[in-house]
Amino acid sequence: MSKQELTGDALLGMLGALANPHRLRVVAALAGGRAYVSQLARDLGISRALLQVHLKKLERAGLVTADLELSPDGKALKFYRAAPFSLLLTPEVIAAAATTLTTDPKEQ
Repeated sequence: MSKQELTGDALLGMLGALANPHRLRVVAALAGGRAYVSQLARDLGISRALLQVHLKKLERAGLVTADLELSPDGKALKFYRAAPFSLLLTPEVIAAAATTLTTDPKEQ
């Protein structure tokens, strides 16, 4: 994501999504390659239900993507991968992003 594309709302979404140790571990695990939910949950030692919650938040923030594939035995498997992103935080980047915020701070 370039500086021109980084809106205040997108920045809040990304930082909020990364502000959790489980989600950081998910992104770290997916940096090594794609994984399906059951395998990723086993690798991280968390339940699939909890993992799904974290994956949805990461997906909404644009940090992970998912694809459905059929296994050889016909089961549908949802594979997740880390989305390519780069985030350089400087006071200037934050100042520019802040001018585009549509979220009301009173609602936070």
